[in-house]
Amino acid sequence: MKDHTLLLSVFILLLMGCSAAFCNEEAQFVEFIGKGNINWSKGFVRAIGTGTPPGWAYGKPQANPLALTTARMVAYRNLLEVVQGIRVDSKTTVKEFIVTDGSINAQFDSMIRGAEVIKNEYKPNETVEVTVQMSMTGGFMQLILPSAIMHVEPVKITSSVEQLAESDSNSKPDVFTGLVVDARGLKIQPVIALKVLNENGKEVYGSAYVSREHAVQQGMCGYFTDINKAIVDKRVGENPLVVKGIKTKGPENSDIIISNADAAILKSTPENLFFLRKCCVIIIVD
Repeated sequence: MKDHTLLLSVFILLLMGCSAAFCNEEAQFVEFIGKGNINWSKGFVRAIGTGTPPGWAYGKPQANPLALTTARMVAYRNLLEVVQGIRVDSKTTVKEFIVTDGSINAQFDSMIRGAEVIKNEYKPNETVEVTVQMSMTGGFMQLILPSAIMHVEPVKITSSVEQLAESDSNSKPDVFTGLVVDARGLKIQPVIALKVLNENGKEVYGSAYVSREHAVQQGMCGYFTDINKAIVDKRVGENPLVVKGIKTKGPENSDIIISNADAAILKSTPENLFFLRKCCVIIIVD
């Protein structure tokens, strides 16, 4: 009996530890909202809807089709609720963003209706459960990304910089392939338009550094829960710069501040701007 009690206690503790984010082997960060969730690691939103047939249809051929139709309608409604809760930046949610422009609102509604049905599950008593999924990249990201994020031309290294590096190879700074910010313990709230600042409040990564093309394709950053898996993720390449977030800024604890020393390393060579432009950035969260 004691063994069973111990196992139950451990199970409950595990559930408590994963309440804010669904923990799995791939260290994905999943935020739960209402009847759905936001997968900030893979870049998609899911929602579930349940439907039952009207009383007169139970036991008849129409029961399952009617329940399925209802479940889909509920799933899309729940998906809308989840997507509206996505934070665009530290001050604005998707819901607040789309109400400012009627044309954007119409496009947004169309995207919700076009979400993919990934699962129909027929349960007892002729109940049907439907799961729908919508990508946060592509059209959605194009619509939601702040207009300040424009196409950025590739970084050009001037001949003077190249000559300087060749003349003193021993002093040449490291060239990194990506950025991993360890923000564990800071209670970070994930956002679409991430900002990383130095201790003086100067932006070292954000809308001014990324190319809209890359941000639309994969988002400005990925969020993971395991730093060991993050540093080997293909997004940040073979030699990522790993820095520690020291505190947050903004009403939603979404903008991350790193030390001036780490910011200086990030800016130490023009080549590092290549991976910033391509959004090769991962944030580690609890």
